[in-house]
Amino acid sequence: MAKAKTLYFCNNCGHQSGKWIGKCPSCGEWNSFQEEVISKPTNKDAGNIDLIKSVPTAVQDISSGNEKRINTKSVELNRVLGGGLVLGSVVLIGGEPGIGKSTLLLQVALNMEGKRILYISGEESQQQIKMRADRIGIRNTECYLLNETFTDSIFKHCKKVEPDLVVIDSIQTLHTDIIDSSPGSISQIRETASQLQRYAKSSNIPVLLIGHITKDGNLAGPKVLEHMVDTVLQFEGDRHYGFRILRSVKNRFGSTSELGIYEMQSNGLREVLNPSEILLSNREETASGVAIAAMVEGQRPLLIETQALISTAAFGTPQRSSTGFDLRRLNMLLAVLEKRSGFRISSKDVFLNIAGGLKVDDPAIDIAVAAAIISSLEDVDIPPNICFAGEIGLSGEIRTVSHVENRISEAEKLGFEKIVLSKYSLKNISNKNYKIEIIPVRKVKDLVEVLL
Repeated sequence: MAKAKTLYFCNNCGHQSGKWIGKCPSCGEWNSFQEEVISKPTNKDAGNIDLIKSVPTAVQDISSGNEKRINTKSVELNRVLGGGLVLGSVVLIGGEPGIGKSTLLLQVALNMEGKRILYISGEESQQQIKMRADRIGIRNTECYLLNETFTDSIFKHCKKVEPDLVVIDSIQTLHTDIIDSSPGSISQIRETASQLQRYAKSSNIPVLLIGHITKDGNLAGPKVLEHMVDTVLQFEGDRHYGFRILRSVKNRFGSTSELGIYEMQSNGLREVLNPSEILLSNREETASGVAIAAMVEGQRPLLIETQALISTAAFGTPQRSSTGFDLRRLNMLLAVLEKRSGFRISSKDVFLNIAGGLKVDDPAIDIAVAAAIISSLEDVDIPPNICFAGEIGLSGEIRTVSHVENRISEAEKLGFEKIVLSKYSLKNISNKNYKIEIIPVRKVKDLVEVLL
């Protein structure tokens, strides 16, 4: 019996070595090598897919026509992809378990009327998928389900069905006889993804892959997997809230600054076309410590509610708690307010919350956070018809932010009458005919005067 051949693969980049080494020479990661059993096939044609023969072509002789795209019948997914699925592209969607990756792609497959879809699942039975499909609603009568994890069988079924789109759930469950290791290993993921990529490019059929993520939030498998595919999407959200955000991490056919917002319901994912109206609570009475921020996620303006609560510290060390906002940045803003405006906050408990369960990192929310803190500290209500957009520097200055006109237009569309901006943002505004009143501020002291 022939001795099994083993190699060591780096978890991060897929670099292979004949022996275990502590530090990867390719990516520099420590303790990232794992041993896997490798068996090269004796048949040279194993796993081979018919490829289109390619010849060298001069750059000026290549036509630069627009890529043909398939409409996914999902406005949010089309936005993130840059207008639809490009023929022959490979799209990888990652996210936490239970976040709704399978629901999203099954919903897309069931809504694409007139297209033949092959949905391949290695994790769920056909009966489980049928139960979810009945809940979502079946519009496309040419959506075929297949339970298979062996890539050679998958390609045979693809030749029989001749689909317009292939969905794989998930890439970690596939295996090929070219590699002798178990499904989900680094070498299996790399080889099966390579075969699917060759299939997509040779047949001009787009392939959607679902990928698991590690506890660190990164896609499981070798880093080379993200380099092989054309688009990497991240599906994220708080499991305790109904909102889901689809972000583009990498996109060879569009912008990476777009995002789509969904709401999880009992009958599937509902597209949120105007998220600002949902993220703003309908308060019957005004309350102190609440300010509205005009933020931008990618290219999309959103108005969100920031809530702050300042109370006297019950213990010796004051508490600092933040939900949805960077705690270190909150501490910086508190230091700026105390140093530049004279507020005594060092002996107070400070609690900050971003309504709706969102996690934000837009620096333009700084001024809204500061306004909410001042409002709660002085117990002064902020009028509900005013919103804020601006970054606060360490010297107390209010700095300008990007996409100012988009923020103003969104606030005006939702019925706000005033918006507080940096004085230096006025030069970036070309349209002077806004109905909303623009209040320019230069320092944190100016913001205090506006509020008090």
